[in-house]
Amino acid sequence: MKYGLIGAVTATALGMATATAHAGDPSECREVGFSNVSWTGVTVKTETVAWMLEELGYETEVTTASVQIAFQAVASGERDAFFGLWLPTQRSMIEPHFERGDVEKVVANLEGAKYTLAVPQYVYDAGVTHFEDLNEHADKFESRFYGIEAGNDGNEIILDMIDDDAYSLGGWDLMESSEAGMLSQVDRAIDREEWVVYLGWAPHPMNTNFDMAYLHGGEDYFGPDQGGATVYTLATTGYVDKCPNVGRLLEQFTLSVEEQSIGQSYVTDDDMDYAEAGRALIQDHPELLERWLDGVTTYDGEREALAVIRESLDL
Repeated sequence: MKYGLIGAVTATALGMATATAHAGDPSECREVGFSNVSWTGVTVKTETVAWMLEELGYETEVTTASVQIAFQAVASGERDAFFGLWLPTQRSMIEPHFERGDVEKVVANLEGAKYTLAVPQYVYDAGVTHFEDLNEHADKFESRFYGIEAGNDGNEIILDMIDDDAYSLGGWDLMESSEAGMLSQVDRAIDREEWVVYLGWAPHPMNTNFDMAYLHGGEDYFGPDQGGATVYTLATTGYVDKCPNVGRLLEQFTLSVEEQSIGQSYVTDDDMDYAEAGRALIQDHPELLERWLDGVTTYDGEREALAVIRESLDL
């Protein structure tokens, strides 16, 4: 497996292995490229699928970048798929690609997600339960939102709120960082019982590691139901038809909120790497393989994928 940063390196095609007479996919499908972002949940999914494909005889490359660059890489065909299309919050970013027809949704890989502003439970209990309550306590929050990496859709939504002076928040600032950096800041604030408002989402271990609450309101920015979201797998238009064996795996690779939460917790709480976390999730829930690998074969078409992955994990 190869790794890179889209935009920081120039992607070059890897050498293709010669396809066998019984190839499960055409030779041009031997190398599979994934866009990725530095979010725990998306990365666990990406690395889990990449590992399985490597076991099945494919070559994979994972490149990490901002959401916008991840979309552009899939749209151009530089990368084949991306597991992190959150809707509705990323709608404005992805809509131009849908209009041009250069990307397509493969499957809803996670339903019942959430993405909006959150506060510690003690702040919520003190009366900050709605976006409209924030500016009344601007001094306690130091008029700051804590976000993740620059260019992220959640950050952009907060910046839009500030620009629009929505909920009288025009004088506030956004502190951009990373997922890990933001969570460290929140952790320190909670230890000191300070007031902090930040981007929260589920599934994520923050929901059990922190005593936290999601704010009401913000429907015009984060969507209804306190930022209710569905996460989709995105692919270059035509990829699933061109590479039907990989495409079948992509179409069948879904997780419940509970399943993804378990995978993420292996990374954040048990210090596993992302692929290791995916393997641990499978070992704890081997029934996932039947859901994901039904009808999928090795690259050469000689063996069923389910048997290969079970052997790899001694299941």
